[in-house]
Amino acid sequence: MAKNWYPIIDYEKCTGCLTCYNFCPHEVYSVGVNGKPMVVNPDNCVELCRGCQRICPAGAIRYYGEQ
Repeated sequence: MAKNWYPIIDYEKCTGCLTCYNFCPHEVYSVGVNGKPMVVNPDNCVELCRGCQRICPAGAIRYYGEQ
């Protein structure tokens, strides 16, 4: 798992579809009170995995640690 790699959600783009939340098997996400995903376990993210970014229909995910 990664310490310097995790998703960052652009809430201006995020539609709250929860595709990322439903996709991630590592419990990186939770659902916030606003019904949108939030990153709660960033250390669980697998370094260089871009699965949730690829499937996000709104293009709302980028990564801390991305070059």
